[in-house]
Amino acid sequence: MKYRLLLFKRWIEDILMAPLILLGKVLAKRYPLKREYEIFFFFPFYHIGGAEKVHLNIAKAIGNKNCIIFFTRKSQNDLFYREFAASGCEMRDISKYTDNKWIYFVNIIFRGLIAAYINNQTKKPVVFNGQCNFGYKLSPWISKRIPQIELIHSLCSFSYIRIPFLPFISRTVMISTIRIQEHLDLYRSYGIPHRYDKKITFIMNGIELPLQRSESNSDKKEFTVLYVGRGTTEKRVHLIGEAASLLHETSPAIRFVFMGDVEAAMPERYRSHCVFLGNQSDAEEINRIYLGASALILVSDTEGFPMVVMEAMARGLAILSTAVGEVPLHIKDGVNGYLLNDFLNEKAVVTEAKNHILQLVENPQLLHSIAANNIDYAYHHFGMDRFAEEYSNLFSDVKKEYSIS
Repeated sequence: MKYRLLLFKRWIEDILMAPLILLGKVLAKRYPLKREYEIFFFFPFYHIGGAEKVHLNIAKAIGNKNCIIFFTRKSQNDLFYREFAASGCEMRDISKYTDNKWIYFVNIIFRGLIAAYINNQTKKPVVFNGQCNFGYKLSPWISKRIPQIELIHSLCSFSYIRIPFLPFISRTVMISTIRIQEHLDLYRSYGIPHRYDKKITFIMNGIELPLQRSESNSDKKEFTVLYVGRGTTEKRVHLIGEAASLLHETSPAIRFVFMGDVEAAMPERYRSHCVFLGNQSDAEEINRIYLGASALILVSDTEGFPMVVMEAMARGLAILSTAVGEVPLHIKDGVNGYLLNDFLNEKAVVTEAKNHILQLVENPQLLHSIAANNIDYAYHHFGMDRFAEEYSNLFSDVKKEYSIS
């Protein structure tokens, strides 16, 4: 079976790497950590992004001065760095050692070094891996008496990278029930034993809700459609640009605003109909941008349940989204916004989006109702109190299982 072959391949690689791992352990004795930590976090980046926002929220929810975060990949910007630091955790950016293909042997040495740091703690810590490649490669060298928790955001390359390391994972957190089923199907296709199914825990993401609930977000003179996110291929921002161009011919007062690193991904012929704000990190400014919009649009061909949907609902925006991932579980047509159901047909996505935007523009009472519904829904389902409690319970359960007081 594929699973056994991957385990065998990893075992051979471990044997070949053992001398460098041993060197790392020797260096750990010579350059020991100055103090003890109760949680070791491993995250790839501290730049702005949806996954990074989740990692940040986890660090804020369960991190403190007795925790340490290792960032293992070169970040594109430092927009979330201060917020990670505000969690109270100690910060270590080791990317210059672990994200350089020309000195890959140093990455392996660091696996031994950090594994020794973890294993040599007087009190057993907990290791948390936020979809981090280095964290997986490190996992075989961590003592079996120490629990390791992983977070998987979606069915992606990490869904396959992690397979040989499943024997070392104590708990797996997934943020979508749909993604859980997709991973279970993957397990069966690879011949992965059923005992790993029981290690999966569902914890939906949470957001910082606005301190003051707004009653509605629908009585603005100008109708603004907002996109928030990256300009990567699966986001298909060119479809939003096309819709903006078509609407401009009949309804030039409708604005299309883009928050995120998007402009380069937008075809030039559509750019004149779009407003690009770039990446934003100031919480007050982000809140202002959301509150200035009437609807959020997403046309991705794949998603889990994007945090931007939660943030937009909490501020009363109508949601226009392709019916992907967990989105249809929260968005009902005419209640919270509209689903773009024929999401593999790009022409249909553009046409449906355009028609629904016009429907909302022409029916202020409907927009008002959707705004009120979404604010109410967000405050009942998406708060950080629930998110923090579920992660706290997860860590408590794991500590009890591993007899960590």
